[in-house]
Amino acid sequence: MKFTSTHNPLWATSSPIIGLLILLVGIVASPSIFINVLLVVCLTICVIAAVHHAEVIAHRVGEPYGTLVLALAVTAIEVALIVSMMIAGGENSGTFALARDTVFAAVMLILNGIIGFSLLAGSRKHHTQTYQIDSITAALITLTAIVTLTLVLPNYTSSSQGPTYTSSQLLFVAIVTLVLFVAFTVFQTIDHRDYFLPLVEGKPADESVGDIDKPSKGETITSLVLLLIGLAVVVISAKKLAPTLELGLEAVAAPRSVVGILIAMIVLLPEGVAAVRAALNDRVQTSLNLAAGSAIASIGLTIPTVAALALIMGWPLELGLDQKSSMLLLISLFITSISLRTGKTNKLIGMVHITLLAVYLFMSVVP
Repeated sequence: MKFTSTHNPLWATSSPIIGLLILLVGIVASPSIFINVLLVVCLTICVIAAVHHAEVIAHRVGEPYGTLVLALAVTAIEVALIVSMMIAGGENSGTFALARDTVFAAVMLILNGIIGFSLLAGSRKHHTQTYQIDSITAALITLTAIVTLTLVLPNYTSSSQGPTYTSSQLLFVAIVTLVLFVAFTVFQTIDHRDYFLPLVEGKPADESVGDIDKPSKGETITSLVLLLIGLAVVVISAKKLAPTLELGLEAVAAPRSVVGILIAMIVLLPEGVAAVRAALNDRVQTSLNLAAGSAIASIGLTIPTVAALALIMGWPLELGLDQKSSMLLLISLFITSISLRTGKTNKLIGMVHITLLAVYLFMSVVP
């Protein structure tokens, strides 16, 4: 039986399996420098394979379904990682803010990192690229509403002290967040799918229609399974490496919120690589679909899940950001709404977003 195909070569098929085997060795073996190096190798090869399989699926189902599959898969695993760490932390108050720190980090990394590097890479190679303004407008208004309701508003309510909601408020906001996520997903995939298709000669073009080189159904299913395996290995490897990372952070006296940044970086790595590759291949609409879908899915699914856990366990979930983080978030949303209002990209826009990313990372380490 052959394990290669036109769309799934041997390296892409074997990488997630090899990564899984390395991970199993890392789980049963005693912690050591050698095991940590193996886990880093495992994480790296699985990220590369995950990007490949996400592109195979996207080629088969077309936009925006392909990018949605990757966004939902990554977000589901991100939620599982956060929930498992919260349960493991129990009454440790540091875990009460983990969801907030991770979601905030994901939004900032997406708005400034993924978008910034995608626009810069695409513009350097293709000078100017075009995308549909309607898709970005829909994504930004949804993201702005969800982000402010979950990460900013808790600081201004009077029924609960500190950056928290009361139980009834938390339940209401969780439901609203989930409703907005579902509404955007329906808008993206059913009501106005054409807004999220790449532009060809100024018109939306469905890349999945009439393509004789599309992956077969079997290849697509294989890629979906291997994508999920690869993403799971990435996240579990990150969790295994977490104690070492935390010791390193303590050694340099880094703030606790940096843990959320590291989790978000690792979880978003496959999407980030896929987005930059799409921009380099002159498919900037796909890059922006990935970024927007990831941001909305990250917060739209994570917050309701951790809210339900907090309500069941009776934990005071900390959601509100401090003043510095709130300002950085609002600046990022404002700049993104301006920079993506024209439907055209250039290198300056990419550089501005990357600069904001650098400011966010520096201010997180040196608050």
